[in-house]
Amino acid sequence: MKLIIATPSPFARKVRVVLREKNFAFEEIIDVPWNKDTLTKDFNPLGKIPILLQEDSEPLYDSTVIVQYLENLKQCPRMFPLDAKDHIQARLIEATSDGVCDAVVLIYLEHSRSENLRSHAWIKRQEKKIYKGIEYLSDNLRNKKYFLGSDFTIAEVSTISCLEYLDLRFPKFDWRTKHPNLENYWKIHKDRKSFFETKPSAQIIEPLDN
Repeated sequence: MKLIIATPSPFARKVRVVLREKNFAFEEIIDVPWNKDTLTKDFNPLGKIPILLQEDSEPLYDSTVIVQYLENLKQCPRMFPLDAKDHIQARLIEATSDGVCDAVVLIYLEHSRSENLRSHAWIKRQEKKIYKGIEYLSDNLRNKKYFLGSDFTIAEVSTISCLEYLDLRFPKFDWRTKHPNLENYWKIHKDRKSFFETKPSAQIIEPLDN
């Protein structure tokens, strides 16, 4: 089992964390999906990471698809609650965290374009998604240790990945001061082995000139 990743990617990180939590044996292949020599074009028609590769199997892409596949493959420990209501809530937390990260990616890429080509209205639109998304997470968490009951789930995986991606790519947002309950939550989980081993780090991408 091999996983194509980018080191800053919160989407790849979700899968990397789940693979570790479920104790799968796998190899990580580092790629830069925005560069011309990316590996993604050979395995994902959308040109995105993460991508899970296995012998005699079709490549799997998209973090939500891969995590669901891993959940089906090995159910212990569970990443999704069995209770139907809690399951949907976990999915909403995951979708919100992923949506915030999508907005951060779009802002980062916009800033990678030549200054005269950047749209400040577009950047502001994405920033609003970030602020409202983090507000939603904060309101749903309140002062709990876990989003759902007393179990570590995809809600924790996606939220911690999202918060640390903000630190890397959108440091102008002081989410710790604005939402201190999220900072307390982050402190509780940040040193978990699967998070510690997958800390995001920046990569250099080729300039987007058009």
